[in-house]
Amino acid sequence: ARLDSCMGKAAAPCSGSGGIASILSAVPCLSCKPQADVDGTMSEQGKGSASSTAGAPAAAPGSDTYKGWLFKWTNYLKGYQRRWFVLSNGLLSYYRTQAEMAHTCRGTINLATAHIDTEDACNIVLSSGGRTYHLKASSEVERQRWVTALELAKAKAIRMMHDQSDDSGDEEPTSQSDRSEIQGTLKTLASKLDDLSTCNDLIAKHGAALQRSLSELEGLRVPVEGGEKIKAVNERATLFRITSNAMINACRDFLDLAETHSRRWQRALQHEREQRIRLEETIEQLAKQHNSLERAWREAPALSATGSERPQKGEASDEDEDTEYFDAMEDSPCLSQVSPTCNDLSSGKEVQLRRRRRSRIPDKPNYSLNLWSIMKNCIGKELSKIPMPVNFNEPLSMLQRLTEDLEYHELLDKAARCESSLEQLCYVAAFSVSSYSTTVHRTAKPFNPLLGETYELDRMDEYGYRSLCEQVSHHPPAAAHHVFSRRGWTLWQEITIASKFRGKYLSIMPLGAIHLQFHSTGNHFVWRKVTSTVHNIIVGKLWIDQSGDIDIVNHRTKETCQLKFSPYSYFSRDVPRKVTGVVTDSEGQAHYILSGTWDDKIECSKIVQSSRGGSGSEGKQKTVYQTLSPKLLWKKYPLPENAENMYYFSSLALTLNEPEEGVGPTDSRLRPDQRLMEAGRWDEANVEKQRLEEKQRAVRRRREAEASDALEEGREYEGYQPLWFHKRIDAITGESSFVYKGGYWEAKERQDWSLCPEIF
Repeated sequence: ARLDSCMGKAAAPCSGSGGIASILSAVPCLSCKPQADVDGTMSEQGKGSASSTAGAPAAAPGSDTYKGWLFKWTNYLKGYQRRWFVLSNGLLSYYRTQAEMAHTCRGTINLATAHIDTEDACNIVLSSGGRTYHLKASSEVERQRWVTALELAKAKAIRMMHDQSDDSGDEEPTSQSDRSEIQGTLKTLASKLDDLSTCNDLIAKHGAALQRSLSELEGLRVPVEGGEKIKAVNERATLFRITSNAMINACRDFLDLAETHSRRWQRALQHEREQRIRLEETIEQLAKQHNSLERAWREAPALSATGSERPQKGEASDEDEDTEYFDAMEDSPCLSQVSPTCNDLSSGKEVQLRRRRRSRIPDKPNYSLNLWSIMKNCIGKELSKIPMPVNFNEPLSMLQRLTEDLEYHELLDKAARCESSLEQLCYVAAFSVSSYSTTVHRTAKPFNPLLGETYELDRMDEYGYRSLCEQVSHHPPAAAHHVFSRRGWTLWQEITIASKFRGKYLSIMPLGAIHLQFHSTGNHFVWRKVTSTVHNIIVGKLWIDQSGDIDIVNHRTKETCQLKFSPYSYFSRDVPRKVTGVVTDSEGQAHYILSGTWDDKIECSKIVQSSRGGSGSEGKQKTVYQTLSPKLLWKKYPLPENAENMYYFSSLALTLNEPEEGVGPTDSRLRPDQRLMEAGRWDEANVEKQRLEEKQRAVRRRREAEASDALEEGREYEGYQPLWFHKRIDAITGESSFVYKGGYWEAKERQDWSLCPEIF
């Protein structure tokens, strides 16, 4: 019975020495037409059939690795993408190309916990936890080969997982997996040796019986020739017993050697791990040094023909599957090449010497305060009505945060030089996304501006633009913003912040439209901001997310860009902070695809062909676009050194509250509580903040009393009117909003601020 059991083990496919690859090469799947010969090689007919299959899986003989091309579903814009898949050690990994196997894995799924399903003749669905791969083979034959390989690998992975769990001990965590693998190997070898020992005992037993029978035959009276043959057989049986004993002894010596060297193997693996950790630390240090050098170069004053604009780097490298598209067969002009003026950073630039701006502020003090004690009674209220101490603020006002939208103003300078309105729309879209890059670590709350508070940013000499913001309403809080650039564009917006504290998170919904007009063409773009959400308000580390859609419309040409900000989900396969978009003409024809993340970069790909794909999960027909290689439109600047101790301010944000002569008396730079907070004197800042808010409430009560008196006397009461903005109906959109009426920069030139109220 033991011998039969041993022979049964030897016949099991997964116990052979060839592994998955040899099994698949020797045993064809049920739906395969090519038949295998006895030695595992295909017949000529089978070879021809296999070679005609595009992307047929390849395998190294005698290994458990299985490789080949499959098509993987990405999203509705790009459909299925061709990827190189590698099945090894119970893990299925994929790469864009075979060359990427040396450095970049795009994703891995563990088959030990995966569910394998087949949708139709060519599709495979793998799901494990929250991750799902939708794969498609080029033929049913190829699909069946992959399914067979996956099922075998899954069974082996489950068996290995159980073996490792049996060998679990009190080893240190860093070497647990390696030791489990070694112990599992040794256990398998010991089992095989035990089988061989059993076989050896049986061979010895039956060999002895055979020799006794042969000896008895020698004693019989048989012809001389027959006696010689019996003697020869007896000698061969004896040699067979000696050989089998030698084989068993050799196997036992091999197992002893493996046990002796197991510790050496573990030490070697631990050494490799330590080397890898040191290498990762070195790379991290090099990255920090690179950022510091780049920042120093960017901030250093220089006289150059490129003026004050920073030249863009070369094409960004693809870092994930969602920024790749089908490449066209032939190269053709891309976005940045269609109009040479779009990419000419030096054309029409004045040689300017930059003013030296500050590059740091005092470090943030380490104050502790229980947020729940303040906000537990404020659930459902607007954020502007919650009495918050400066401990949860950053030393900037909402007007200054609004001005931060101009950090990547050079995108609009490039857009102004574009000859094509569709290319111009791509840059406008990149600009609309870039305004969110400053928020990724900025979870602190800006100061609520006082009614009548203003903020100016005059960068006319350095960058060709000047900006003015004014708080035009207090309840609801609303700010008006106007920017003029002598490089060919004007931007204006009125933003009302609607915010709700929901307990676990805080939702911030900016209301109002952003207008952008280019002087040379009259192209008038309008869009609105998405919703910002601050998570883990009470428990955990604060983090911020942007979600929703932005529709940018050129009201002169009716061309549009639809941007989608994907909300973060733990179960999503998408890249965090992902943004995608499509630029279409007035007829709805798509011309460009935008992709990237709102905290890093946006790329643009020109569409050369589009086709209808299969139906999506909601029954809608998908469109697959074939594009040229993506081109970088926008890339986030690195944060300054020590940014984590300076409220994660960008280089521009560090200069916004820098004292400046000649500004209006209502400017945010002059706000005393904000200035005290920036200096680290938070207790004094809280006292000053309370004084300013009470002063503002007193002014409002006085204004309400005047309105009541006017109503009783039958007089009209005009109410509060902003100083530099007035309400008008937009001729294009038909919406009512506050727009700049002029006079501020003239008053600054005269230093005549007699019209300004005393709000501080």
